[in-house]
Amino acid sequence: MTQGPAIEAQPSRDKEATERGSVSAQDAATVVCDLLSIDVEDYFHVEAFAGTVSRSEWPGFQSRVRRNTERILELLAEYKVPATFFVLGWVAEREPALVRAIAEAGHELACHSHLHRRVFTLAPEEFREDLCRAKGAIEHAGGMPVYGFRAPTFSIGRNSLWALQVLAEEGFLYDSSIFPIRHDLYGMPEAPRFTWEHALPDGGSIVEVPPSTVRLFRTNLGVAGGGYLRHLPMWYTHYGMRRIHQERQPANVYFHPWELDPDQPRIGASWKSSLRHYRGLEKMEPRLRRLLARNRFGRMIDHVREWRQREAQQARTR
Repeated sequence: MTQGPAIEAQPSRDKEATERGSVSAQDAATVVCDLLSIDVEDYFHVEAFAGTVSRSEWPGFQSRVRRNTERILELLAEYKVPATFFVLGWVAEREPALVRAIAEAGHELACHSHLHRRVFTLAPEEFREDLCRAKGAIEHAGGMPVYGFRAPTFSIGRNSLWALQVLAEEGFLYDSSIFPIRHDLYGMPEAPRFTWEHALPDGGSIVEVPPSTVRLFRTNLGVAGGGYLRHLPMWYTHYGMRRIHQERQPANVYFHPWELDPDQPRIGASWKSSLRHYRGLEKMEPRLRRLLARNRFGRMIDHVREWRQREAQQARTR
């Protein structure tokens, strides 16, 4: 895999992960490479505050996304971990040097929309316009093509699958927006839990890389990302990732720069939104450090390419 000049191989981590129990002993020879991604947005962009903060007010807020993302880059360099950064186009237009720094550190640049609008609230042409503006801003700033997309609030589901056709038409190779769980804000519980290929109306296809779930009591539960990582005990995260590894699949760990910033300005919102956004912020960095030290991680585009190669090889042998 091409991981860029700033990321060096760390072969000892396979042995370390095995010894610490992130995979079973019988899988010691084939330690799973997990996926790590960061949704690059500021604290005032999140859906929790959409009813309180209008997009026209965004420029008036104190921006903390550059400092928080630079802290993440330092953290990843310390552990020699490559990652995928899903960048908001609005951020890319205002912080092009930050986007370049991400690319120059050997990480993948991907797209998180332009204005952080949920896909199912948009008409197809509105979605395309937002998507193309974001993709153009990220590619211009980072100097590399963008192949991956993650919708704000995982807002591609059964009523917005049309968006996958638009993504493919605009040159995207994969999506990471369909969360196979039941949730009050998002989710498509009947979707596959692990990487799969979605057939499109025009005869093409796009790869879907879903966020991680663990299967308990005939129900899919979210694990190892964002609020799940902050709100739930660490033993649950380790348990869930171990279960995923036993299925010989990678865990898909994701988070946001604002989640490493417990001192961020407070915004008034409902008790539920405030709880979701602010609870556990002080726990996030130490928990991430434990995961980075314990597991091996890679970029999403490399996973997608390797997955497609394996699928093609298996198809030839059938």
